[in-house]
Amino acid sequence: MTSSVPAQPFHGYRMSDPEYRRISVALFAAGVATFALLYSTQALLPELATAFSVSAAESTLSLSVTTVGLGIALLVAGPISEVVGRTRLIHLSLAVSALVGVGCALAPGWQALLALRLLQGVTLAGLPAVATAYLREELHPGVQARAAGLYIGGTALGGMTGRLITAGIGEAAGWRWALAAISAVGLFCALAVRILLPASRNFRAAPAQLSHLLGLMRGALSDRALLALYAVGACSMGAFVATYNAMGFRLVSEPFHLGLGAAGLVFLVYPVGTVASTVAGRLADRYSRRAVVPVGCAVFAVGLLLTIPDSVPVVVLGLAVLTGGFFAVHGVASGWVPARAFAGNAAPGPAASLYLFAYYLGSSVFGSLSGQAWSFGAWPAVLTLTLGLVVIVAVLSLLLHRLPSLDARRR
Repeated sequence: MTSSVPAQPFHGYRMSDPEYRRISVALFAAGVATFALLYSTQALLPELATAFSVSAAESTLSLSVTTVGLGIALLVAGPISEVVGRTRLIHLSLAVSALVGVGCALAPGWQALLALRLLQGVTLAGLPAVATAYLREELHPGVQARAAGLYIGGTALGGMTGRLITAGIGEAAGWRWALAAISAVGLFCALAVRILLPASRNFRAAPAQLSHLLGLMRGALSDRALLALYAVGACSMGAFVATYNAMGFRLVSEPFHLGLGAAGLVFLVYPVGTVASTVAGRLADRYSRRAVVPVGCAVFAVGLLLTIPDSVPVVVLGLAVLTGGFFAVHGVASGWVPARAFAGNAAPGPAASLYLFAYYLGSSVFGSLSGQAWSFGAWPAVLTLTLGLVVIVAVLSLLLHRLPSLDARRR
């Protein structure tokens, strides 16, 4: 006669579990691939403007159309992940996006490149739509903010990788070889994620009904704190992308006159974002998310002010500081969204998708406006735009500080 022992409920992996390390490494690699592909044309903007005989403002479309496609696809990918699962969407997104990147390298003309970049934005949506929701489901609550910070750190490293590789190879061999190299990085990371990422254990599929999925989206739009977090994502990302879009044109112009490869080296400050997002996640676990976001805003603003002098070392220092401030804000806010949604009985997947939709909408709108600002008033106009956005984020962070928590375990 044998007795059966009831299965113990799974409360999520802790730091001592090997699965925690596998998840951390896999999502770090996934973040690298996704954001290397996403921002692969940013360091190439002056090169693309020359190659296709387009203006500075028009060249930014190679990035803006991608973030538009990504933002729109996120509205669909988040709810769909509630039906098909998180890991399946992650694997499909990484593999297809890298293949589309190969197509971008072979694009016969400007319009074809823009169309392929739009498609790449759509295919890239799978990872950001579900990454933080996956972390909330599979990790113990005590380590979720830390792991979210590490994932955002991977996105920071990916952004740096994409810009550095394309800047160096673009100057040496042209933009086509630069985009091909980034696609190879994407394929390698996709393979690593396929091997490392554990299957979901706490995921529960929702009914595949349109009315139910729309109900999930409505739930993610009914909380003031979530709405404020969506706006934080839009404005902070808008300020960040606007700064880096215009910085390329500033560094190749008077008084700097740097080459494309040398200008691209400013992206070496991106590891600051990796460190900042990880540290901010740990501080959020220890003190509270409400306490960390305003500090990140202040650091962001200080970094922007440091870019005013016409001195390369000071400008680079300013970029490093503002990069740390931005990733501290984004790393905490992106992990806050699914946690807040879950505590308020809303679906984490759609909430995370709406946050990222706003995030990339801000990137598209304000990233394009940066080209207009540069053409209108050079760096002072760009600085006015970006500082205004950071002030809005600071006001929203103070509003969030006053809203009550829905989770008794967190302040």
